[in-house]
Amino acid sequence: MRAVTAAFVLGHSALALLTGPASSADEAARSQARATVERQIEAFRKGDASTAYAQAAPAIQTMFPSPETFLAMVRKGYAAVSRARSFSVDRIEDAGDGGMALGVKLQDEDGVDWMALYTLEKQSDGEWRINGCRLVKAPGSNA
Repeated sequence: MRAVTAAFVLGHSALALLTGPASSADEAARSQARATVERQIEAFRKGDASTAYAQAAPAIQTMFPSPETFLAMVRKGYAAVSRARSFSVDRIEDAGDGGMALGVKLQDEDGVDWMALYTLEKQSDGEWRINGCRLVKAPGSNA
């Protein structure tokens, strides 16, 4: 699981994107990246493994060869994402090399607040796909 976590989760330096200067990504790209993350979180909330899996980048899909194995990993390691009571995209930034990073505020089913940093990469077909997520309890969270 350690290798899986390392591949799926970003390092602490990526959190700096949440506080960095405004991005130069065009609004259409930002909207598309936001829609990808929102579509995946909504799919998790509905238990729709196929739609959630379709939002993952090819490298993630290679690690989890079926929507069901992907959903099982997320439910086990990212419960706040898979069962979010509420969520909102807080920030969108360029992540270099054609990538994008999104900061997302989440509240899990127990009312605990979390921050997720998603990284996305633009595919050759022009679609944005998620290639990483770092999940941490929000500062001041009481759980």
